[in-house]
Formats: sequence, C-alpha cells, structure tokens
Amino acid sequence: MNKILTVLAMFFLLNDECLLAQQSKPNIVFILADDLGYGDLGCYGSARIRTPHLDALAESGLKFTQFYSGSTVCAPSRASLMTGLHTGHVSVRGNGEVPLTDTDTILPQYLKKAGYTTGLFGKWGLGQQATSGAPEKKGWDYFSGLLHHVEGHYQQPDSAWQMINGLSKRIAIPNQQYSNEWFVQEAKSFISNHTEKPFFVYLSFTLPHAELKVPQKYLQNYLDEKGESIFGSEKAQKPGQHYGPQSYPKAAYAAMITQMDSYIGELVALLKKKNLLENTILVFTSDNGTHKEGGRTQEDIAFFKSSGVFKGAKRDLYEGGIRVPFIISWPNQLSKNVIKNEIGAFWDLLPTFNEIAGLKSDFSTDGVSLLNVLKGKESVERPPLYWEFYEGGFKQAVVSGNWKAIRYFKGAEPERTELYDLSVDPEEKNNLSAQLPAQRKQMESIMQKERVSSTHPLFQIK
Repeated sequence: MNKILTVLAMFFLLNDECLLAQQSKPNIVFILADDLGYGDLGCYGSARIRTPHLDALAESGLKFTQFYSGSTVCAPSRASLMTGLHTGHVSVRGNGEVPLTDTDTILPQYLKKAGYTTGLFGKWGLGQQATSGAPEKKGWDYFSGLLHHVEGHYQQPDSAWQMINGLSKRIAIPNQQYSNEWFVQEAKSFISNHTEKPFFVYLSFTLPHAELKVPQKYLQNYLDEKGESIFGSEKAQKPGQHYGPQSYPKAAYAAMITQMDSYIGELVALLKKKNLLENTILVFTSDNGTHKEGGRTQEDIAFFKSSGVFKGAKRDLYEGGIRVPFIISWPNQLSKNVIKNEIGAFWDLLPTFNEIAGLKSDFSTDGVSLLNVLKGKESVERPPLYWEFYEGGFKQAVVSGNWKAIRYFKGAEPERTELYDLSVDPEEKNNLSAQLPAQRKQMESIMQKERVSSTHPLFQIK
C-alpha cells in the first residue's frame, strides 16, 4: 500500500512540475502593423498622431531605434519573420501570392513543439487555400483572417477566412464589421479560452494600409467642429480607383493608426483582467515603411514625418523602407522605459522566441537570439543584414556595423552601388561609394555571399 501511495505521489508531483514548467513559459502576443512608418507613433516622435496605448507599451518595456523589417513590402517581410531567414535565402522574396513551401518550417510549428497553442488573426499572405502555405499546414491551431493580399486592401470586406475542422474556409464577417475589429474580437476570444497553457498570438492588422477607410468614431478625432480635416486643405482620393474614395487622406491615415492603438489597448486590458500580462511578451512592429497609396502622397509622408528623419518609404531599401518601430514588453523579465540602439531584424525573432520557449538551436536561421540584449546582459555579435527586392529592377542592400550599401541593377548586371555611414549619416544623404572603393567592394562581397539564387521564376534577376 505504501509503495502504491509513493508511486501515486511521485506521479502527481511530476505532473505538477510539468504543469508548472508549462505555465512558466511566457505567452507571446506579436502584433504587426501594415505599412506603418518609423515616425508614425508618439513614442517615435509623431506630434500629429495619437497613440497613447502604444506609447504606454513602450514605457512598460523596450523601444528599439534600429530595428529592421524582413523586406520593404508585405509578403517577403512576413516570410522572413516566420522562417528566420532573410530575403537572400527565404522562399518568398516578393509579393505575388507565392506560398511558403512544404519544407519551410516556421515559428508556430516550432512553438507547438514547446507546448504552445497558436492562433493567427488577420492578414496571412503566405499561402492561399489548399496550397503548401495554408495556415492549417503551417502550425496554426486557430485562424481567422485574410489569405490573399488584395483582400487586405479593403477595410470592410464582406467575407474572410476561418479554420473550420482543420481547413481554411470562406465565411461572412459578422455584422458587416470592419475587418480589423473582427480580428481583434477573434484574438480576444482566443486568449480568453486558452489561459491554461502558453499561447502564441499573431495579430496581423491591415492598418494603416490603404484603403483609407476608417470608422467614424476614430476619424472624428481628426475632424474639426465643421466636420473637416484638422490638417487643413486636403487632396481627396476620387472614386472609381482600386482603393475607395476618401475626402481626407491625412485625417483618415492618422485615424487608422489611432484605431489600431485603441485595439491594442483592449488587448492589454484583457491580459490584465485575466492576470496574464506579467508573464506575456507583447511585441509591436510594422512589416515595412509607410506607403503612398489610396490617396496618400509623398507630401503626406513629409507632413507627418512618417519615415522619421530617414529617406524613402515602402518599396525602397533606404532606411525609410525597412527601418521600423519595434516595441517589446515582458513585465516579469524586462526593464521598463528602456531605449535600445542595438541592431535587430525580423529574422532574429525566430531564434529569440525559440530560446525563450526552451527549444534547442537545431534549426536553420540567418538571425541571432536577442534574449540577452533584451535582458540587458550583453550585446551580440551578429552577421551582416541582407535584403534583396525585385520590383522596378533588382536591388540589394547590406547593413554591416555602421555601414550600409545599396546596389542597383540594370537588367541582370550591377549598375551602381551607394555607400553610407549610418553612424553619422542615418538620413543617407552622403554617398561615399566613390571616396571609399575598398569599403564598397567589401559590402558588395557580402551581397554575393549572402545570396542564394531562387528557383522561383518571379525571383530571378532579369
């Protein structure tokens, strides 16, 4: 009898220890904006756009000043985030509805091995229904959102996708909601129903991507008593174009960011209510720089200082196209209100989260774990950062230490390389290529080393 009791006691002790270990792993809530510029948040210098919840999130954790997206457009950036590979190695290197391959192992698949329940809410863009990149084939336990990129161009679509019985199926969005409101409701429901095990939430907004359509309660923040834009005279987006009409593009863009900020406040409030916030990693960033679409112009970018001090925007490999806001809060582990100047990139996040989840480093990545950087223990030695991009002619970029190089091609041959010292010239005003040919050649050699030719016809140098 004593032996039976001893065995039972050990059984329950081991199960309690397993449960405790499982519960000790932090939840991860990763929030991705769509086409948000580096300078579009109050905590990153915006004087015109109200983002109180994101500003508070930055005060509760760390704010990076030199963090880079995976690419300068949507699909390759998200592919880099999910795979831990830069665009010289990842299978998806541009827009065009190219799915992740069968052999791509991505972040939710790794986290499931560590005991996480995984939920995707919002824009996916890495595999349509019945392809190798469909959410149900890539480690997601739950999915409510949009599969095709163009579906994400409209803020009030009549339908979306949801995983039902293990397959992505088209459904009607309830009550003609704005899609992002529905995404948030689905994410909140998932969190409320999964408090017993660690969870990974990927909330992928289509804000503030065009079309510039926003609920009136958010737009009202940027209209005066006459119902006109507080930003003065505006050039309207006319009807009959790909994106819908908008009388006040500036006001609508600002309102969409405030709309997203409000949703993030709702998530934080829920995590507090469920006593989950202390052991939850909250991350906020953007997939690339700000856009010029749907009635938004270069003048609007300058008006809001959406790219901060940096040159360029979406589809550029200048800093304004790839340097993004990056905020991370983890109350149990990280200091508060800290500014981090260390370099980081999307492909660092897979090794970082895998280390946090206790997974061994038997996976392929171009990134490095930033866990010690996050905890303030030490900086990390990292390989150079690499990007390539195909729209408008092939181009490459490398950041290595303080140096940045961008190489442009004419057809299949290199045409010119620009060279910048970001430590003294973050605005990329002074091209040093002619003055420092040895440094330029060194950066070009890194480009050659970091790139493996893609087999996909869309991603060929032509």
